[in-house]
Amino acid sequence: MQRWRGLEDIPQDWGRSVVTIGSYDGVHRGHQLIIRHAVDRARKLGVPAVVVTFDPHPSEVVRPGSHPPLLAPHHRRAELMADLGVDAVLILPFTTEFSKLSPADFVAKVLVDKLHAKVVVEGPNFRFGHKAAGNVEFLATQGKTYDFEVEVVDLYVTGEAGGGEPFSSTLTRRLVAEGDVEGAAEILGRPHRVEGVVVRGAQRGRELGFPTANVETLPHTAVPADGVYAGWLHAQGEAMPAAISVGTNPQFEGTERTVEAYAIDRVGLDLYGLHVAVDFLAFVRGQAKFDTLEALMEQMSEDVKKCGALVEAAERSA
Repeated sequence: MQRWRGLEDIPQDWGRSVVTIGSYDGVHRGHQLIIRHAVDRARKLGVPAVVVTFDPHPSEVVRPGSHPPLLAPHHRRAELMADLGVDAVLILPFTTEFSKLSPADFVAKVLVDKLHAKVVVEGPNFRFGHKAAGNVEFLATQGKTYDFEVEVVDLYVTGEAGGGEPFSSTLTRRLVAEGDVEGAAEILGRPHRVEGVVVRGAQRGRELGFPTANVETLPHTAVPADGVYAGWLHAQGEAMPAAISVGTNPQFEGTERTVEAYAIDRVGLDLYGLHVAVDFLAFVRGQAKFDTLEALMEQMSEDVKKCGALVEAAERSA
């Protein structure tokens, strides 16, 4: 899959394509409906399928300080889109100047001049251009002028998550923030993941017999609520069952919120400086402070057993 950053990265000889535009944070099951439709149309037409997205999130430029927690960084979204059959991802730097592009100029400069859109696929609530003035109806009128079709895909999906609310990135962020990683996984179609580089912490886990990878998460990452979780630690191409701790470590008067993952029954792992990923399978318990160090260690042993059993059960049923 090709990855472009900015319009200037698009090959000059790029031909017609099927295009879909959006933030697509998380590439959740609703997003997947749109992207799969775009890929299917592209295959039938014999042209590439392109996803156009933005960096940073448009809200950060329009309303500084309002950047939402991200469910997936751009490289992860690109991987997920590639798995769906997308041929190219265009990341447009979202600047103040870019935010002032009128809907008509956006269509002309991006969809027509650069991507030569043959079909544009969007959800019914898609908005674009300065002050979000453009919608799918306007897009369809532009299509008649510039010779492209507009197809609208209903991304309305519901399930158990959120009590039956329609699946969305906003709902997924809320569930993650509440620690409901199982609900988030139902929406995403996979476990919620955080990524980052393993850095040196206080090394108390090592002293207690449970050495953890202290993950310095990427900026704006959607980190689950404080507590202990079962899941996996992905490092060096391997997915290792893990007990994951999120929080400030109140047992030792900690103040900085961290994500730490203990790879269950793995000895001698040296992950410092490596980029790793942590997948959250299930919430085990909330963050707590214990009366004694012995009580903490006893609870940690129970946590690890429970996490191991949850991961094993998930892997058996996969």
